[in-house]
Amino acid sequence: MQKLFIAPAHLTGVCAILLLAGCASEPIPVAAPTPTQSILSGERMLSESKDIANLAERWKKGKQLIDDGSALIREGKSKIDDGNRMINEGEKIQRESEENYNKIKI
Repeated sequence: MQKLFIAPAHLTGVCAILLLAGCASEPIPVAAPTPTQSILSGERMLSESKDIANLAERWKKGKQLIDDGSALIREGKSKIDDGNRMINEGEKIQRESEENYNKIKI
């Protein structure tokens, strides 16, 4: 059992070495978390997740507006094409009528 005990002379030397080694190294700053920081972090996470959800909703609304606008443009182009066909047909009818009128008159 005597081998388990360290002699006081050796114990003093070991303590001195550990003390010098501990004092010679630079301390590592560690911020202790406070309870308010973790609560604020949770509130911040909720706020940020709500902001992200709002962004996603706005993106969806923007996409819907783009889709609706594209559909209106397609419909508008189709109506313009229909309008141009009607104008061409009307001009053709007018031309034929004028030609027939001029044939009858002469």
